[in-house]
Amino acid sequence: MPTIVNTKVSLNKGRKRVWIEGEKLRREGIEAGQYYDLTVEGEQLVLTINDFGARKVSRRKKGSIINPVIDLTASEVAELFSDAQMIRVVIKDQQITICAHHKDKRIEERVSRLMHKLNNKEPLDVCSLFHGGGVLDAAIHDGLEQTGLKSRLAVAVEIEPEYLASSMRNNAFWDSKSIAIEGPIEAVNLGKSPAPASILLAGLPCSGASKSGRAKNKLQFAESHDTAGAMFFRFLQFVQAVNPTIIIIEQVPEFSDTASMAVIRSVLGSLGYNLSERVFEGNEFGALEARKRLCVVAMTEGLELLDLDSVEPLFQKPATLNEILEPIPSDSERWKDLDYLAKKEVRDMAAGKGFKRQLLNASAEACGTIGRGYAKYRSTEPFLKHPTDEKLSRLFTPLEHARVKCIPEKMIEGLSSTTAHEVLGQSIIFPVFQAVAAYLGKTLLRQFGTPYEQLPLAA
Repeated sequence: MPTIVNTKVSLNKGRKRVWIEGEKLRREGIEAGQYYDLTVEGEQLVLTINDFGARKVSRRKKGSIINPVIDLTASEVAELFSDAQMIRVVIKDQQITICAHHKDKRIEERVSRLMHKLNNKEPLDVCSLFHGGGVLDAAIHDGLEQTGLKSRLAVAVEIEPEYLASSMRNNAFWDSKSIAIEGPIEAVNLGKSPAPASILLAGLPCSGASKSGRAKNKLQFAESHDTAGAMFFRFLQFVQAVNPTIIIIEQVPEFSDTASMAVIRSVLGSLGYNLSERVFEGNEFGALEARKRLCVVAMTEGLELLDLDSVEPLFQKPATLNEILEPIPSDSERWKDLDYLAKKEVRDMAAGKGFKRQLLNASAEACGTIGRGYAKYRSTEPFLKHPTDEKLSRLFTPLEHARVKCIPEKMIEGLSSTTAHEVLGQSIIFPVFQAVAAYLGKTLLRQFGTPYEQLPLAA
């Protein structure tokens, strides 16, 4: 049976070197003093034992044992392999085959694929996991477009049919070749792998990592959640399948300290990605909603690491809520006497839970986070106070909800109020990820040249 060695090219006195020693040679019939030939076959080196070969197997004594040694510092090694590159050595039946490790081949393929797209002015292919209504995708698409780079949706995976249908209806990044996969991500057949992607987007479910989700589900660990806990594993399976050049993850800030994120960092690092992380705050990037979100960008080796700390806002925040409110009459049925929520607040405070209602005037300069279940009148989420009757308050309308997150209103066209709030509530602060994508676009153009005419950023 063959022996396989995964190792690195080393340096010896400034020369690239491959060193193979010991029982792994002997068990395949290679002994000290034998002769061999060295040939180049495509992108691999082949050593074959031959009584009339031009090279000789060296020896090294360890105690009473004399080991056979293959010590290669030949020019062929320098031509085929770089310093510290991982290589795969297969020893079988008096023959040794040396080639680039599959990890390095995958890295090289990622970079060359991206360069081909940029040089030929082709749109970057996006694989979108946990797609929702496509809001994250739209932000990335728009941000890249501001630097002149185009993108298209190659694959979208989403479990909720209504969310997926809304994205198909309302987003321009779908085309005739886009693949829609409706259903749980664990049901996707990765044996029939989707095409390689330029960018992999993952808005990983946060119900196990967020403070409210952990409290509600009484979880000790984020990974304990019965559905969301293992989603990081499914995400990593997709990384292996589509071999993306760039990966963008969005999550709640608490996810940064989970075991899931520790595994993601470790696995992506071992696959040849470099990670940059930052928690963004919505108010700082032009939104009225003070939502914080963790953004992780993984760039393959061979690309410049994206410096998320250098991402700057593209938009100015509206001064007050009044600028985004719809003209709701003061006698509208939307205004409600929610006395039961006021009583709940008193009970929560007495129990030391610290939950407090967010009752806002139109003059408020910001609002707190609005979540997926906003239509359920949850006590701790933002409500707008009636202008004259202190007993009355109301939820934001879906359009107002979109506006406080700076999400284009077209993203929720055709949705019921409840579903619109769900799509928006589990989504992102739109201008944050626009800015990330615009900075990504500028970074790529700086590294590889400017195949597109660069467009001015929005004021």
